[in-house]
Amino acid sequence: MISYLEFEKPVAQLEARIAELRSAADNDDVDISAELLRLEKKSADLLASTYSSLTPWQKTQVARHPSRPHFRDFVEHIFDDFMPLGGDRAYGDDQAILGGFARLGDRRVMLIGHEKGNDTETRIRHNFGMGKPEGYRKAIRLMELAGRFGIPVVTLVDTSGAFPGIEAEERGQAEAIARATEACLALPVPMIATIVGEGGSGGAVALASAERVLMFEHAVYSVISPEGCASILWRTSEKAADAAEAMKVTAQHLLKIGVIDRIVKEPVGGAHRDPEFAAKSLGTALHDELDALEGLSSDALKRLREERFLQMAAN
Repeated sequence: MISYLEFEKPVAQLEARIAELRSAADNDDVDISAELLRLEKKSADLLASTYSSLTPWQKTQVARHPSRPHFRDFVEHIFDDFMPLGGDRAYGDDQAILGGFARLGDRRVMLIGHEKGNDTETRIRHNFGMGKPEGYRKAIRLMELAGRFGIPVVTLVDTSGAFPGIEAEERGQAEAIARATEACLALPVPMIATIVGEGGSGGAVALASAERVLMFEHAVYSVISPEGCASILWRTSEKAADAAEAMKVTAQHLLKIGVIDRIVKEPVGGAHRDPEFAAKSLGTALHDELDALEGLSSDALKRLREERFLQMAAN
């Protein structure tokens, strides 16, 4: 059952009509196949037209879609032999940030990413993808382990931001995020980060300070959520659409200004309509990027990251 977004209502009405006709056809001898084909084409064309001209705010809604694939979905579709590793060896095991060894084709990689969950129970368990200090310290531990064994690091970023609760601050949230960012920059092995849904604030940067940053076609990446920005600038979250436009949160904007390096194509209608297609598209992009980085020395990799972020600051 597809959950439709507000701007998808015309598509929803057409698809509901198609479903009614199919149901009626099962109990009727009248041939309505021609009408069904006409409506299906009209629906597909409308969906393609709608998604070809999304506003930044609409893309934000797509990036947050409840059925959008998350970390575990990508593990299922494009990675093999995933071996989860838990705990930060100091406090506990944060379920908002998952990681472990995995195989991408014939390559062994260290896979780390945010998991939001896909229903009420799992969303609560994974804290809606909002990492706590122990989650970022776990990520640091796994990155250091990857560096020790010469294994590339792949991260999947999907968070509205790091958890802002009092207990997180008490356990050193800001320090953990800074240390995770530092660990990314210091890695002696290739690192590829992908913004698969939301890339929010330092909670995203802590897993995305790589020499290659990819981004799904309808993902968003920003220093603050559009609602948060609107609340600061206009004292109301109702201006979120204006904030999203002003902040240039989309993959298309960020590619132009050099914040990301590559846009990963999604199926028409967003990754939630065909998670397997989206995952395979990401798998192809990851293979390409790992091939391009293969053989580079640790000094060359660190220099790539340094040049990347210095150039970003200069812009």
